[in-house]
Amino acid sequence: MKKLFVITAITLANIAGFAQVPLNIVWGKTISVSKSTPSMQVVVNAKLRRGSNMHASIFKSIKDLGAEYVRFAPWYPYPKLAVAELEPPDGNKTSWDFSLIDPIVLDYMEASKGHKSILNFPTIPQWMFITPKRVPYPADPNTVDFSYGGGNLLRDTTLKEVSDYFARIVSWYSKGGFTDEAGKYHKSGHYFKIPYWEVLNEPELEHNLTPEQYTKIYDAVVLAIRKVSPETKFIGMASCVYGDPKFYEYFLNPKNHKPGVPIDMISYHFYAGGNAIQTLTDYQSTYYDKSEHFVTSVKFIENIRKRLNPNVGVATNELGTFLTDEMRTKPIPDHYWNLSSAVFAYLFIQLNKIGIDIINESQLVGYPTQFPDVSMMNWENAKPNARYWTLKLLVDNFGPGDKLVEVNPFIMAETDYAAQGFITPKGKKVLILNKRGKPISVKVPANFKGAAISTVDEASAEGPALTGIVNGDTLEMKANAVSVITIPN
Repeated sequence: MKKLFVITAITLANIAGFAQVPLNIVWGKTISVSKSTPSMQVVVNAKLRRGSNMHASIFKSIKDLGAEYVRFAPWYPYPKLAVAELEPPDGNKTSWDFSLIDPIVLDYMEASKGHKSILNFPTIPQWMFITPKRVPYPADPNTVDFSYGGGNLLRDTTLKEVSDYFARIVSWYSKGGFTDEAGKYHKSGHYFKIPYWEVLNEPELEHNLTPEQYTKIYDAVVLAIRKVSPETKFIGMASCVYGDPKFYEYFLNPKNHKPGVPIDMISYHFYAGGNAIQTLTDYQSTYYDKSEHFVTSVKFIENIRKRLNPNVGVATNELGTFLTDEMRTKPIPDHYWNLSSAVFAYLFIQLNKIGIDIINESQLVGYPTQFPDVSMMNWENAKPNARYWTLKLLVDNFGPGDKLVEVNPFIMAETDYAAQGFITPKGKKVLILNKRGKPISVKVPANFKGAAISTVDEASAEGPALTGIVNGDTLEMKANAVSVITIPN
């Protein structure tokens, strides 16, 4: 009865417009130990090419972020930047060509030096699929082409053709070169270590693969790559369907894989979106509602994983927010980037509590025709936006081994803000975010006075987090602000 009264009182106070529920953190009560690493996805597109207006800033941003497990993905809308063998071999010659792909990969490897990367060349050459007619691709490598796709069945049912293709790419980048189908050796001179290789991307969407089809391809590719790079670990699924258990039930079951095929990690994606009848103001609620639905699905997936294959890691390596197609054609308001960044911070808290290993924001570079609403950089002036700077805030302050402590359990559901306390190697920290598109005031404990605070909000704009000191027992937060507070010992 007492608990019911507290919940009712808090709810009525909020409805009446009274002060927010005070922030209360129980530092002595650890609820979990973090396994989570915040990171991002880098999708290859024309802006990553040398000579683009964004090239220098893109790779500086990767280096400055200093994150582990950045997911690097040359994707199919730019076939010449993603596919190393665009034409089938004819017995005497092949079309292997890395001249356009290498500069981007080498720049990425240099920018991410010293950190573990996830490489994903997800695009299978279209000539390997059975299609009614040849699938063309643009002559201009800068031309986007979302029609480079089609086909559900591979022409080589033994899967040797597709598995050898990916093994040769790995060999090109890790062993100095490879021998092609015609017996010719191609020398690269590259000897990179490849910590993680992810097999394909959103297979249910890109080629409508069934769980059975994908699992067979995964096994064949992994076995082929292991012969070339035995130290590489593998990530499977890269699924875009997190609400349907069939794929997870099948892929995570060791009985459905060939002997000796490892599943080091699985991955799946989530984007919160609204609809055409909503305004951007409505999205501040819609995004969080959909995020809650996703978090519930994650817990369900975790039950499947723990039952079937508990040693497999998990990467949610594409997380973001979407606008409608119509909204994408208009200038995106500055406050959208703060809203999107706050949603990612919220997901970081929730997924961290569940125990997800890698939490990636998507994607570093977007622009018109390339999902501009998920960009972490301004494609016009090449400056990182609030989405990037919020991720930077997380990377700099949190990581595996942090202790998550109990926070007032009513905060997440009953207030306009969300918060989580962490005990880190650098001291006690609080991640707090404003879930609303309006300023709010939050009453904080007295011992927060004098604490250092770093904030990404509309005032920080396209710059790094603003730093300051908590001066009293009330924290004033601008719309969609994200802050990290470091508590003095």
